[in-house]
Amino acid sequence: MELTPHYETTITCIYCKEDFPTAKLRSKFVRVKKHESDFQPVYVNPDVNGIYYNVFVCEHCGFSFTEDFSRYFVPGTEQVIQSQIVERFVRRSYNGERTVFQALEAYKLALVCGNLKKEKNVVLAGLAMRIAWLYRSLDNEGQELRFMKMSRDYYINAYTTGDYSSTQMSEFRVLYMIGELSRRIGDNEEATRSFSRILEQQSTCLEPQIITMTKEQWLIMREE
Repeated sequence: MELTPHYETTITCIYCKEDFPTAKLRSKFVRVKKHESDFQPVYVNPDVNGIYYNVFVCEHCGFSFTEDFSRYFVPGTEQVIQSQIVERFVRRSYNGERTVFQALEAYKLALVCGNLKKEKNVVLAGLAMRIAWLYRSLDNEGQELRFMKMSRDYYINAYTTGDYSSTQMSEFRVLYMIGELSRRIGDNEEATRSFSRILEQQSTCLEPQIITMTKEQWLIMREE
């Protein structure tokens, strides 16, 4: 029997604690050709897009989340989620192969749930950024810009509050994302400020790729 890129696995909802099936991709089929300057992966086979399956949508209650969500719920948020998400949810399954439009719907649900849950800004930034990438793949520039700005603003809040600590995002990577997303949406003042902060502290940066990318985008911005 020929192996397919997709397989079914069982996830436990972090809100209602019920199990539900969801589709994931086998890593051997996910081949990245390159990354854009905002880290968007460009896949060898666009039909096998790992981004589509990062969000888990509970078929029982509608709560939507990713592996980056914490299991902790701020007091009071569970009641808000119950009234805003669970009681309005029309039961359906997101199991199986997803289209770009189903992926967009799943990410938007996760962004709403993340906000109601008071998830970390850095997590919300990642969700908004991936929504922007999906709109980019559809050549919808207006929505791409809208969600890039939203992501940029979440990253600014993450940097200001320091809520990226204890995540995979370093201070330099957060600053880079603020700078690059600002450059892409035409906010050169904020882009300059963030890129400058990185270059001023480059001797303490343990991520040489970030320094290289910052210098490249700085030059592009100056030439525009």
